[in-house]
Amino acid sequence: MKRTAILFAEGYEEVEALTVVDLLRRAKIGCDIVAVDDGVEVTGSHGIRVGADKTLSQLVMEEYDGLILPGGLRGVNNLAADERVIDMLRRFAAAGKLTAAICAGPTVLAKAGLLEGRKACCYPGMEDQLTGALACTEAVVVDGSIITSRGLGTAIPFALALVAHFSGEKQAQALAKSIVFQ
Repeated sequence: MKRTAILFAEGYEEVEALTVVDLLRRAKIGCDIVAVDDGVEVTGSHGIRVGADKTLSQLVMEEYDGLILPGGLRGVNNLAADERVIDMLRRFAAAGKLTAAICAGPTVLAKAGLLEGRKACCYPGMEDQLTGALACTEAVVVDGSIITSRGLGTAIPFALALVAHFSGEKQAQALAKSIVFQ
């Protein structure tokens, strides 16, 4: 089974994060909630507390096929300020593993130097922070092993793109149908 980790930092955007976790798990793709700080619970941008499966210090890269960043401006700022996150993103990318981010999250991919010459999207108005990227306005942009998306309203298409990456388009379409998405 494929396995992913989604990084929850204080101030993460709840819908973007939990939609990804839910849909990946429905598709039988492992998705561990990883707290960037050492606490077991992480509080989102709207005060929703979620228990993590593990902390960043417990994450073993070799056990995962992808690393995912939710948005939420405060959460993204916390991710970007953590050199362990930047290092892990670089190591995942160097190994050819999935790196994905939604909303303001793609700016952390840019900070890690992963978007140079790549197509990417982000929350509208933050495109100037996608250093080196070819900024796009589609809801979801797939460029090889990098998947980006624009915001809360694109959380389901983003999660379905992650499913398609690991399990194929047919599986993603079946999941979309089962949740009555469009």
